[in-house]
This record gives sequence, structure tokens and C-alpha cells, in this order.
Amino acid sequence: MAEIRPFRGVHYNKQLLSNLSQIICSPYDIISPQLQQELYQRSHYNFIRLEHGREVPQDTATDNKYTRSASTLEQWLKEGVLEIDETPAIYLHDHYFTYQNMEYKRRGIIACVRLEEWDKMIIRPHEGTLAEPKSDRINLLRELKVNTSPILAMFEDQKQQISSLLAKQGLPEPLISSTDINGEKHYVWAITEPKIVNQICDSLANQPIYIADGHHRYESALAYQRERKTRSSATSENEAFNFIMMTLVDFSDPGLLILPPHRLVRGISKSILNELIDKLRTFFDIEEQPLDISTIQQQSNNLLMETNEIRLFLSGLKKDHVLNLKLRNFTTTSKMMPYFHSELYKKLDVSIIDHIILENLLELRGGKEETRIAFSYDGQDAINKVLDQEYQMVFLLSPIKAEVIKAIADASDKMPRKSTYFYPKLPSGLVIHQLT
Repeated sequence: MAEIRPFRGVHYNKQLLSNLSQIICSPYDIISPQLQQELYQRSHYNFIRLEHGREVPQDTATDNKYTRSASTLEQWLKEGVLEIDETPAIYLHDHYFTYQNMEYKRRGIIACVRLEEWDKMIIRPHEGTLAEPKSDRINLLRELKVNTSPILAMFEDQKQQISSLLAKQGLPEPLISSTDINGEKHYVWAITEPKIVNQICDSLANQPIYIADGHHRYESALAYQRERKTRSSATSENEAFNFIMMTLVDFSDPGLLILPPHRLVRGISKSILNELIDKLRTFFDIEEQPLDISTIQQQSNNLLMETNEIRLFLSGLKKDHVLNLKLRNFTTTSKMMPYFHSELYKKLDVSIIDHIILENLLELRGGKEETRIAFSYDGQDAINKVLDQEYQMVFLLSPIKAEVIKAIADASDKMPRKSTYFYPKLPSGLVIHQLT
């Protein structure tokens, strides 16, 4: 199955730059223009210069954000700002964070994983991808020839072999450690003992790997691999570009927190809105409840989690009330979805919302959805946006469990876009993987 290897990681020289809060950054896909500017100003050595450089009007084919990132990487290596570990290692990453006043720790294993085409079912996706983000990441790979940030992926720690192995070893002083960074802390250890490394790799090799976050980066790496192989027929299967850096997390890790991307909707005509409740009654039993903003988040959580039945929670359609929607007939809605999807896919509340309500009842398809639908991972914030009339309504989703993601991937199916949000995102700039 999967082939896992240690690698010589590249990371900031802590003798020169010890304050990680000033230099690591978020991954490219959640960096807004405002945050990008803030990160540039935070430190001359902030990783934003490699992960997601600025574009300027004067950019050319030979001088652009990708070539500037490559020049910066070369300069930082030359100056010793970034250093390369002498011994190949598997890196252990403990990520501490807080969510809704609860503290979590997510433990990940940073390693190189051999790139495999999807049809081999060795690396398994659960969501589709868009063309634009892939183009950006491919261009970055071509110039930098490094993985700037790891893909978050999941595995099954069968009989807790790996966790037990790590617990027995005891950990030395961290290679990388941080104080509080926006409510998060990071500790990274380099595991170089050959026996331990081999045991970890062997344990991971007997199973498939499931991508949690990073589908675009994985497909970009596949495209880059094909380019490199086409360019030279003499390349070895051991070339670094045949691998990609991943942070592997056990499915049962208590810090594997998956948030639901709630659907915010606007731009719907009055005529469609006036007919919506009657159309919803065709598919759902509807219970109206008074809107109490002080308890609405907990109320919705209780309703969505209390049963295995398919339930949706809608706010904004009826003033001062929220609607609890209970699906009446799965057979009917199933026939309205693309035939090639699995039954499990068709039972997901995100599939019901996207296909039945958004596409059919609200007629948001054919490109109309791009400007009229937004996603929020905070239910309370989403409801406030509706109350402030920024959006007309919000559909609150229940979180998808890790075992459901696994089952979807095992069935060679993919969830609708924006079905999951693994919180928090892995940072960029802890460890880099060179492809040369």
C-alpha cells in the first residue's frame, strides 16, 4: 500500500529566529489580502514570502511572485536563515489549540509519502478540486521545487501500534517549539533512530492514506511529477519529486476536529423565497421554533446531534423563527441526485442541502452559486450575518465524522465541495521538503 519515508527536513534556524509567532503563517488557501499584508509586515523572514508571495502590476514571465519566492528561498538557505537537517527523519508534531473554550492536542507524523494516482486507491480523496488553486500550486512547485506545507492526511493506528511505540521512547528536547501563536502552540521532534523510523514506516505501509486537507496540493504534486518524468527518461523512482510531505493523523486522535461549513445564501428573488416553505414541505417535516439568539447555537447543535435521522436547521426564512427540517422520504431525494453517487453520499445533509435545496429549490446552479453562497464554520457568526441582513438565510449542518469520510473515500466517491473543515489548519513554515 502506501510507501512512507523519512526525509531531511528544512526549517528555520532557531539560533537566528526563535520566535515562531513572527515567522510561520497560515496555508495559502485561507490567507486574505489583508492577512498577507500583515504577515509581510510582521517579519522580514515571515514564511508568507515563500508560501503566498505578493503579486504586483509589473509582474512578468521572469519576475513574478513565484520567481521572487524562489530567490528568497535560495537567499535564506545561503544566509543560514533556513537550515537542512543532516539525518533523514520522521517528524512528530504536537499541535495544541483551543476551540469553544476547550483545549485540544492533535498529534501528527510528518513524513514523505510516495505520490500515487487516485485510481490505485492507495491515497484516497474525499472531495473534488478546482482548477485555479491547482494552477497556483503547480507554478510554485516549478519555481521553488519544495513542498512548503504538508498535506493533512489520516490513517488508522491499528491496535495503537504507533502511539504505543512513541509513548515508550520518551521524547528529547523539541527541534522546534513555540509559545502561544493566536491561541495555538507547536512542538516538533525529529525522530532519527533507524529502528523506530522503520517501525513507523512499516506500520503505515500496510494501509491506505486518506487526504483530509490538501487535495489541490496533492493533485498539483501529481502534475509536477508527470512533468519531471516527461522531461527526463533517466529519472529514478527514488527522486524526491515522487514523494510529497504529509502530516499523518490517526482517525481516532481526539484533536482531529472537523467543523461543518454552514451554507449562507443571498441574492434569491422574492418570488422564489415566497414559495420556498411550501416546496420544502414536499420533502421535509418542518417544525417552527422561536428564535432565541442567546441559545440558538446550542439549540441547533442539540437538534442536529440528537438523532441519526437526516435533519437540517434553517434560519432567516421566517422572521423571529428557526425551522427544523426532518427529511421525510430519502427515496425521493435520492432520485434527484446524480446517479453515480453512493447511497452514503446521498444521505449526507450537505448533499441534501446542495442538490435538493440550493440547486433545485433555489435554482442556484450554472454558475449562479459562486456569488450567492458563502461558507461559515461558526454557526453563531453565520446566524448573526443573517440577522444583520448580510445574507437572507443560513443552513446549519452537523459535523461529518471521520469514519464517514473514510467510508466515502473507500467507496471511491467524493463529497460535495466544502463539506469539511479540519480545524485548525496546519501552519506553513514548520518543516519544508525539498524536491531536488
